[in-house]
Amino acid sequence: MSDHGHSHGAAANARQLTLALLLTGSFLVVEVIYGLLSGSLALLSDAGHMLTDVMALALSLFALKIGQRAADRRRTFGYRRAEILAATVNAAALFAIGLYILVEAYGRLRAPVEVQTTPMLIVATLGLVVNLISARLLVQGSGDSLNMKSAYLEVMGDLLGSVAVIVGALLIRFTGQTWIDPVLGALIGLWVLPRTWQLLKASVNVLMEGVPDGLDLSALRSELAALPGVTDVHDLHVWSVSSGEHSLTAHLVSPAPPADLHARISEVASRHGIEHVTVQLEVPGAHRTANTHLHP
Repeated sequence: MSDHGHSHGAAANARQLTLALLLTGSFLVVEVIYGLLSGSLALLSDAGHMLTDVMALALSLFALKIGQRAADRRRTFGYRRAEILAATVNAAALFAIGLYILVEAYGRLRAPVEVQTTPMLIVATLGLVVNLISARLLVQGSGDSLNMKSAYLEVMGDLLGSVAVIVGALLIRFTGQTWIDPVLGALIGLWVLPRTWQLLKASVNVLMEGVPDGLDLSALRSELAALPGVTDVHDLHVWSVSSGEHSLTAHLVSPAPPADLHARISEVASRHGIEHVTVQLEVPGAHRTANTHLHP
């Protein structure tokens, strides 16, 4: 994609994210107020999940803006890892919210409170409309950008939460069983916790410069070692600068490297989804270093 095309796409994504953020943020305030007035835990837990939407949309917009900054003398990889830093804080906060919802649901089951289904139903229905609009805004960019896709999936998850609240309000109205509300709240909490945990693990893995998920380091090393002229591979490191942006450094021992060795290395890296490759070629016996890290 050309720089012009990339800038145009980024600008369109930024507009869509901004509109979705304004819609979702405005409705979050309404949902918290009516959740407190109606006494509905399901509504409040859905508001908690909508808060995750607001944070995710803000994170995506922030990452989109910051990520366009060029690399400088102090940030030679650019500013793309700001997305990961924000995602880590975001995931930790969401995990705490999910735990709080479960604790509150347990308390409500032991000591039920009256739930006003009318405001619960009205606000949840409006929330469903907001989520449908937000999803429509974000779906176009979700096909080309992982950043946009994560925001779209977050909104879709909250859309399902709104459906659960509507179902709960109708069931309580027609059956009078108030235990339905904390059970639905707990189900939303249980839905939030595992996906938040996965997000937290993935974010920490990037910050710790771990091998990207889904990348087989042993297979990569074997492919590099099998290249013509290569007799050994060591100091092989693969990490992510940001989501989906992987880098590789390695030392390859080659007594007489063929002219097309660099091109072959790039082909191997590309097959494993690695964009940035730095390789040092060495003659046999040149490798002498302390064992301060893994030499696969």
